[in-house]
Amino acid sequence: MSTLAKFSEQASKHIAVFFGAGLIKPAPGTWGSLAALPVFLLVHLYGGFVGVVLATISVIFIGIWAIEKETRGKDDHDPSEIVIDEVAGMWIALFPVSYGAQIMGAPILALYPGWIAAFLAFRLFDITKPGPVGWADRRNDALGVMLDDVIAGIMAALTVIALGVAYHAVIL
Repeated sequence: MSTLAKFSEQASKHIAVFFGAGLIKPAPGTWGSLAALPVFLLVHLYGGFVGVVLATISVIFIGIWAIEKETRGKDDHDPSEIVIDEVAGMWIALFPVSYGAQIMGAPILALYPGWIAAFLAFRLFDITKPGPVGWADRRNDALGVMLDDVIAGIMAALTVIALGVAYHAVIL
């Protein structure tokens, strides 16, 4: 095996398990979602909302590559230790928080209720797999593994927006 092939194999494994977060038991998906949070914070602090969007797009495409490499020839299309898809979905769920903090000029950690809502909504949709999330999961391929979390992230982001609107309408 060439040096490049060995590097590619090691890189895909590290990316797929998000540098070890997916190896934590129990509930590796939840650990992967939690591990995504400090990285998201750094991306937002150094790149703002645009940086978050660009990083998320990169994670989606690199993640699909890593998932494909890690599941090729295996019966299980979505092993629990693969959590790079949770990272992408969690970051999408946090889009409204990043955007809101940026347009308001607020410190992103001051929007902690949005962080909590995003995390809980994303995990709910990722675990229960309603509607289009379940459809994507049933694809049984690398794209489906990523897509179910992307859709769950979109649903969670919409939930965060709805909760934010409701909070500001009632409280403020």
